[in-house]
Amino acid sequence: MSTQTSELLAAAAPRTVDVVRGVSDDQLDLPTPCSDYLVRDLLNHLFQVVVNFQDLAEKRQVEWAEKPDHLGDGWRDRFEAETGRLVAAWSDPSTLKGVSPGMGMPQPVIGGMALLDLTVHGWDLAVATGQPYHPAPEAVAELHGLVEQLGPTARKMGVFADPLPTPTPTPNDLTHLLTQTGRTPTWPQTP
Repeated sequence: MSTQTSELLAAAAPRTVDVVRGVSDDQLDLPTPCSDYLVRDLLNHLFQVVVNFQDLAEKRQVEWAEKPDHLGDGWRDRFEAETGRLVAAWSDPSTLKGVSPGMGMPQPVIGGMALLDLTVHGWDLAVATGQPYHPAPEAVAELHGLVEQLGPTARKMGVFADPLPTPTPTPNDLTHLLTQTGRTPTWPQTP
């Protein structure tokens, strides 16, 4: 990534925090563009990402198998606090050195994965709950290369769906980023 990971996370995080704050309790059982996740499931997944990627910044092992419910009292405030900790965890330049012992990939890729989840899942939650979403343009621009790099493996693992065609992409094009992760930018589509 050409821009410091923490700067990109700091630009992206408030936009996703705003979306999370805008999710009402009566929207928790709505579907999302992630077909395996309702809004509540996606929120719990994003909580787990934000917490686990703090540890990954410190090159510690993380547990992905546990699926705790983070949506107790004050979950919106806790999400904002944990997201702030995520940005702080990646602010030390040493976090970008070496290979993640927990993930087996270079640390800059791991930081980029946190940015990707914040950005794309911010969009997922926004469209699922009828909110506007304007991702950080600098984050979107950086993520195109990461998605291209991770795409083949992510598709084999079922993390991304097959890419969809897009009109001529531009570097800051959210639509192109979404289609490369297999998302339909016009979700939900009516029959």
